Amino acid sequence: MIRHVAVLMGGWSSEREVSLRSGAACAKALEEEGFRVTRLDVTHAVARDLSNLKPDAAFNALHGPYGEDGAVQGVLETLRIPYTHSGVLASALAMRKDMARTVMAAAGLPLARGRVVSRAEAATRHVMPPPYVLKPLAEGSSYGVLIVKEDQVHPPQELTRADWAYGETLLAEKFVAGRELTCAVMGERALGVIDIRAASGGWYDYDAKYAQGGSIHILPAKIKPNIYQQVQELALGAHKALGCRGVSRTDFRYDDRPDGTGDLVVLEVNTQPGMTETSLVPELAAYAGLSFGGLVKWMVEDASCDR
Repeated sequence: MIRHVAVLMGGWSSEREVSLRSGAACAKALEEEGFRVTRLDVTHAVARDLSNLKPDAAFNALHGPYGEDGAVQGVLETLRIPYTHSGVLASALAMRKDMARTVMAAAGLPLARGRVVSRAEAATRHVMPPPYVLKPLAEGSSYGVLIVKEDQVHPPQELTRADWAYGETLLAEKFVAGRELTCAVMGERALGVIDIRAASGGWYDYDAKYAQGGSIHILPAKIKPNIYQQVQELALGAHKALGCRGVSRTDFRYDDRPDGTGDLVVLEVNTQPGMTETSLVPELAAYAGLSFGGLVKWMVEDASCDR
C-alpha cells in the first residue's frame, strides 16, 4: 500500500516556476487525501535524495527537460520507485517534437505540414510560406515559440539574439488558423474537450496559460458532436501511439472558420500536463466528476515502474 509519496517539483528547466506551483497544489491535495507527503525540490542529487527518503511512490510534478523527457523517469526506474505519468520512452518521444511527429504520422494521426530547420536558416529566410510557427524541439509552456504572420516580410529577428536559449534546431509547422482545442486522457479514457481562448485575443502563450484570467476555457467545446468525438479519439490514439501511461493531454488546432480549411490537426502530446490552479487537466477531471484530490489520488494509485 502506498502511504509515503515524494512529490518531485521545481528542478532546473525553464519551467521551474510552473512546476513548483503544480507540485505545491498536488502535495496539498495528496495530504488532504491522507498520504504522507515529502516535497522534493529536485536537484542533480535527486537519486541520492530519493534513496535517503525511500518513498513508496513518486508523484512527478516536474515540467520540461530532465523532468519530462525520460531523464528522471530513468532514475526512478533504476531506484525501483513507482512513479506517475509516462515511462522513459514515451516521455522522451513526446518531449522531442520531431520524433513525436514521426511516430504519430506512422499511426495515421493528422498533423500540420512541418519540417526541422536550423536556427541560422530560420533567421535568414522564410523556411516555408507564411503563416507558420517555429518551435524549439524540446521545450514546453510555449517557451521560444514564434508565430510568423502572413504579412511578415522578414523572418523572426529574435532568432539572431545572442541570448537565444532554446537550441540550434527548430520545428517549423504550417500555422493552422481557428480554434485551440485540448483533450486529456486518463488511463484508457479520453475526458472532455476544451476550447481555449487567450483573454487578450492573441495566441495561447505563457501568460495566457498561467496568469489568472489569462485564458478563457469553454468546456465542453462548442463544436459539432462528430468533431468533439473525433478529438477524443485522436487524443486517445496519440496517447497510445507514443506509449503514454497515466494522464496525458493532447493539443489540437481546428480550422472551422466559415472560409476555413476544416483541418483538425494534432499539435503535441503533454506527458506531464500542468496541475496548477489554472491548469486544464484538473478542470477536465472535474467536468468528468472527479475532484482534484480524487485525480491526484488516482494518479498515485496508478504509479508503477516499467511504464
